[in-house]
Amino acid sequence: QLQLVESGGGLVRPGGSLRLSCATSGFTVDDYAIAWFRQAPGKEREFVAAITVSGGSRYYTDSVKGRFTISRDNAKNTVYLQMNRLKPEDTAVYYCAAVMGVVISYELKNAHTYNYWGQGTQVTVSS
Repeated sequence: QLQLVESGGGLVRPGGSLRLSCATSGFTVDDYAIAWFRQAPGKEREFVAAITVSGGSRYYTDSVKGRFTISRDNAKNTVYLQMNRLKPEDTAVYYCAAVMGVVISYELKNAHTYNYWGQGTQVTVSS
């Protein structure tokens, strides 16, 4: 059974850092593009970052560029989201998602592209 499990969320002060992990099982993560999305209360789910099958390309939403880094460790079947210089507006539930194969870049930013989702992890940025 294919599963994605997020961890690493929590409460952090503005300017702080967190590293989210997306542990996968039941499939070979090497064959999947992985993305992070987030959803704040009362808002739609939004794209945060994505990494392609090979790991050669990474995409970010403008509001996190220069602060967040997505990476993958295929040997550990895990994808990470390093989040630095966190802001209150980063507060949301963060989800990882997976889709098999090569995907056109603009489709990576669309939640409907992804077949598999984790349960989410809460990130709260507050003083």
